Amino acid sequence: MTTKPIMLNGLLLAGIAALSAVSLLWGEHAFSFVQAMQDWWAGRHTVGAVILGELRLPRVVLAIMVGGTLGLSGAVLQGYLRNPLADPGLLGVSGGAALGAVCVFYTGLAQLGLAMLPLGGLLGAVGAAAMLVLLVGQGGALVLLLAGAALSSFTAALTALVLNLVPSPYASFEIMRWLMGSLTDRTLLDVLLALPGVCLGTVLMASSGRALDALTLGDDVATTLGFRLQGVTGVQMRIVLGTSLAVGSCVAVSGAIGFVGLVVPHVLRAVTGHRPSRLLLPAFLGGAVLLLGADVLVRLAATHKELQIGVVTALIGAPVFFHRVIQFRKRGGF
Repeated sequence: MTTKPIMLNGLLLAGIAALSAVSLLWGEHAFSFVQAMQDWWAGRHTVGAVILGELRLPRVVLAIMVGGTLGLSGAVLQGYLRNPLADPGLLGVSGGAALGAVCVFYTGLAQLGLAMLPLGGLLGAVGAAAMLVLLVGQGGALVLLLAGAALSSFTAALTALVLNLVPSPYASFEIMRWLMGSLTDRTLLDVLLALPGVCLGTVLMASSGRALDALTLGDDVATTLGFRLQGVTGVQMRIVLGTSLAVGSCVAVSGAIGFVGLVVPHVLRAVTGHRPSRLLLPAFLGGAVLLLGADVLVRLAATHKELQIGVVTALIGAPVFFHRVIQFRKRGGF
């Protein structure tokens, strides 16, 4: 690894630490952080312990998990598909998670407990991932793209159908708010529900780094170097399962948050020498920085109602992506 990526990772880690500190310490209610942490750890329900342990800490952890996962999955998909427009929503698993959560709203199961909504999203993500694996089979990257597009369209159509059938305007409003993405009012239970899928998915995606480097030379060269691209144990299956598990788990607890997986790899790719394996860790850290920063902006924004974080990431990401597109056009292509 060259000096640049090492320095980049250090800067991104420092950014995560700084933004996490701001998110944990800043707020309307002042209290001693150390005392609140001690009370929370000891199980004492003081005001500081409740605010820190049940509101701010889960929000910070989820911002790192979700942002990092989206950034990493975007880098992996762009490397595998050799398509700079690839992002985590391409495979349709995000749509499946959204559909599962919307169905929980529609059936009224959300009233049974706080865990019902993320569980519904998780089941929707698992169902979409299973359908994607069956559709792709032994097909290559083109089949994966087509299957993902078909699955995304199908889940979007079903989500629109459920929204159309919802009898209560209040339920429709709640569904739309959830679909815009948020880290507000999340608990450590949400963290625990998402953690297994995120960890397993991250390991599967990270294990594809060397294969992604070989794929920059073409499928034939990668196969010659000993990388199996298709099949149950192939690179494509690891990427599909890893992305599906990690992204689906995140969407199940946070809702749909766009542009992170699309923009972060673009911004960091030049610093890592355009080598896919070197981009994976910076993309994870960069995604965490972006989502932590967006969450801080959401909390600082002087509005009568807290903005949804998915709206903020889109407002941040879209101009950055427009700028990158203009740069690429001036150079004559990607």
